[in-house]
Amino acid sequence: MKYLDEYRNGDIAAKIVAEMRRVQTRPWVLMEVCGGQTHSIVKNGLDHLLPEGVELVHGPGCPVCVTPLEMIDKAHAIARSPKVIFCSFGDMLRVPGSDGDLFSIKSLGGDVRIVYSPLDCLKIARANPEKHVVFFAIGFETTAPANAMLAWRAREEQVNNLSLLVSHVLVPPALEAILSATGNRVQGFLGPGHVCAVMGYSEYDPISARHRVPIVITGFEPIDILEGTLMTIKQLEEGRATVENQYSRILTRQGNLPAQQLIGKVFGVGDRKWRGIGSIPMSGYHLRDEFSRHDAEKLFDVAEIATLEPEICISGEILRGLKKPHDCPAFGALCTPQHPLGATMVSAEGACAAYYAYGRHLNPQGADKLHQIVPGPVRDDVSVKPREEREYTHAGR
Repeated sequence: MKYLDEYRNGDIAAKIVAEMRRVQTRPWVLMEVCGGQTHSIVKNGLDHLLPEGVELVHGPGCPVCVTPLEMIDKAHAIARSPKVIFCSFGDMLRVPGSDGDLFSIKSLGGDVRIVYSPLDCLKIARANPEKHVVFFAIGFETTAPANAMLAWRAREEQVNNLSLLVSHVLVPPALEAILSATGNRVQGFLGPGHVCAVMGYSEYDPISARHRVPIVITGFEPIDILEGTLMTIKQLEEGRATVENQYSRILTRQGNLPAQQLIGKVFGVGDRKWRGIGSIPMSGYHLRDEFSRHDAEKLFDVAEIATLEPEICISGEILRGLKKPHDCPAFGALCTPQHPLGATMVSAEGACAAYYAYGRHLNPQGADKLHQIVPGPVRDDVSVKPREEREYTHAGR
């Protein structure tokens, strides 16, 4: 498919990896921030194509995975109410809480519904005036505009039987927490393309400068990720630390300004707890006071719910790039997609789910099926043009 196959071309991949080998002189540890990038890396075996000494570790960029267990339990407590219609995207329904998941609540009679857009909840609320509709609003900055629009319209249209259980988290404070933590190994980041499509990437400049760490905002196709890795290695080898945009066919430095303005009208920024990581200052969105009528945490008696993570689950260390899924003693044995201990095994963007789906529990050292972009011998007639010389046809360009 034109404009897609070129980002999965094995010969181009081989050229990029050859250039990595040419410029690399020492070991480097890089973190891909987004769970979508993790799945592309594992699916295509990109981490096994890299030169020896270049290691990719997986970051906290899976919104389901970082939603804390106590927020999951709050959602479940609300969903059990006979007067509530609880709405969520499908990837949250199998995430285990302290006592079951949303599917089990649904099987016991709870009115739990999957929606494909937050605005679907407006229709459900209008059609069920005797019930209170609660939407589980999780995610990074990527999903915040649509969730903000739901809260805005509910207030403006006086749909008072609708509220949001908000658990939004922000990427930049998480990167700060990772870089400041004892034992940090990360020397460069492949930044989150989808988040930056909304927010731009200027807010990463202070992080890069303060910690002397390259941040390359990267797309999700195999060639995107390999090129982003090469750009990061070049910065490290040259002693530079700046923010670069590999994903230039999609995003701009300023991002989506109308979306940012809507977010600012609906949400304020405050501390937020992350699953497996703990509380990170000023790392989450919260509904502003003027939307308190639509704030499920204030409407339902769930403030005192507090829980502990399963001791055997190492998802927190995985999300901080300290360990990988096959380092967990439960991975592929006690913890599987059918019987998950944590969200990293359930989510479509979870690192544990990616490792399991593509067979890393069978061969953790990685004799994977590199069926997507396995390059043959490097051909002299194939060249990798610099990004600025490539021609793209895309609506966002």
